[in-house]
Amino acid sequence: MLVMKETRKTVIGVDLDGVCADFYARMREIAAEWFECSPSDLPEEVSYGLSEWGITDKNQYESLHRFAVTQRELFKTMPMIPGARKYLRMLSDDGYRIRIITHRLFIHYFHASAVQQTVDWLDSHGIPYWDLCFMKEKEQVGADIYVEDTPDNVTQLRERGLQTICFANSTNRHIGSPRAATWREVYDIIRRSSAPGD
Repeated sequence: MLVMKETRKTVIGVDLDGVCADFYARMREIAAEWFECSPSDLPEEVSYGLSEWGITDKNQYESLHRFAVTQRELFKTMPMIPGARKYLRMLSDDGYRIRIITHRLFIHYFHASAVQQTVDWLDSHGIPYWDLCFMKEKEQVGADIYVEDTPDNVTQLRERGLQTICFANSTNRHIGSPRAATWREVYDIIRRSSAPGD
């Protein structure tokens, strides 16, 4: 009996917040409500940690984040970053394996809500994926190429020799190439640098 060996697919590890889902746009709306001000009072250009909105420490950020997720369904109500669905579907159709990796469980006691909102968002926006991983240490998921926007994560992945595309926004302007400002650019970089299977 002839057994066909399945070709291993190239795995793309894709972050959600700031890469597929527009975290900063939705969080700005919720933060305006939290601080009882107009969204126009909060600058669109922010650094990691949102100090431009008056967030001064980790406890304050976690309070806002907890309110956003538990009371305003942050992870379910974020708009999709244009092109995410289209180009992830194209990559999937090309033979790449999409592995969503997110660190959304960093605040205790509402993990079930965070997971459910995440799955609902992915399904409602038609984002194709094979695997969904909730973890901080993204290098441990075994992806071949990462698409990430958090500056520290990009730096750590690259320091471990892992191919990482920085999805550009105002929090990571100091991070060098490869960078992509759009999902079309992500797609082009991946197609130029790798084949779907080994």
